[in-house]
Amino acid sequence: MSLAQPANDTLTNKKAALKGLYDALYEKNMFPFWATSEGVDHDEIKQLMATSKAIPFVWSYSDIEPLLQRAAELVTMDDSERRSLILVNPGLAPKRASVSTMYTAYRLNDPDEIMPPHKHSPSAIRFGLTGKGNFTGVEGEDVVFGPGDMVLTPNDAWHNHGTVGGEQAVNLSVLDLPLVETLHAVHFDHKYTEMVDGKEVEKKVQTARYPSDYSQRIYGEGGLMPRFVDHKRGGGLSSPMYVYRWEKMEAVLDAHKDWDGDPHEGIVVDYVDPSTGGPVFRTINFYAQMLRPGEKTLPQRETASLLLAPFRGNGHSIIDGKRYDWNQFDTIAIPGGSWVEHVNGSSSEPVIFFGATDAPTQKALLLYKRWGRNQAGDLLRLA
Repeated sequence: MSLAQPANDTLTNKKAALKGLYDALYEKNMFPFWATSEGVDHDEIKQLMATSKAIPFVWSYSDIEPLLQRAAELVTMDDSERRSLILVNPGLAPKRASVSTMYTAYRLNDPDEIMPPHKHSPSAIRFGLTGKGNFTGVEGEDVVFGPGDMVLTPNDAWHNHGTVGGEQAVNLSVLDLPLVETLHAVHFDHKYTEMVDGKEVEKKVQTARYPSDYSQRIYGEGGLMPRFVDHKRGGGLSSPMYVYRWEKMEAVLDAHKDWDGDPHEGIVVDYVDPSTGGPVFRTINFYAQMLRPGEKTLPQRETASLLLAPFRGNGHSIIDGKRYDWNQFDTIAIPGGSWVEHVNGSSSEPVIFFGATDAPTQKALLLYKRWGRNQAGDLLRLA
């Protein structure tokens, strides 16, 4: 007759067996998805929660601009067809991502530099910061743009960048490349050709096929859209309006500066596809957000990740309880799920953010949610 095995021996044997199981799983590139009360070396819950995540962060333009100038001195167009600084979130490094689905990059072009055309599956925009001669040629529309103007370079649309007019210019870009990369759908093409006398000829500059004011002439009046043009330029994968001029946005903001607005956001105006009323891209969208002098927003939290660039003014934000100060042309990363409130410290001047959001992707997948708190601190479901 055998005696019962002591309890500690049973526990020791179980721990050893679990360790062997976990070792075998990891050796075969598998992950155990269960919770146990045993303190084992392979803590699956901690590992599951420890994946790389974007953190709130501010990149200062006072750091960025000198580095852009140094890069312009050291890297010529003969060295590279690109010269941009991508903002990498410390929580996601070394991945090229400012938040999980998007990145911002700053580009400085010396006078009259024009890069060759290319296209890619990630969707992108350029937003003018300094100089009047930023240039983007996109699908045969040559766009010269200045501070506050937004230019689309959509998924699979041929485009090239540079400057005209004999002065330096700086713009920032926002791309959905991290999202497209996650979906393994990235492709680039640098061999631009046109038909010349019945033959396909590789070219370094796109031939203009539309007037330079085409976007404004066709789409520049809200509520009115000509029927006699093709609204599927570039394959119809984005808004057919390729440039959004700052004076139009500024006029709308100014016309509503005395409205109550949203207590959690202030005055927000979205950029939209004029042919659908929806976002300019299916994956990400853009907006301008104004905080009136002295305005402080109530706390808000949403599942979407945001990138904000203060275009005018300065102030600070409280993100997950921590203060982040920011100035003109900085970039602020607000990861999805973060509580945030913004403060305009000026008693006389407004703050205007240029904002990017991955909300269109989340809404298409029925994943988007938004919450806020009122003055009493009560939790509100906003969307």
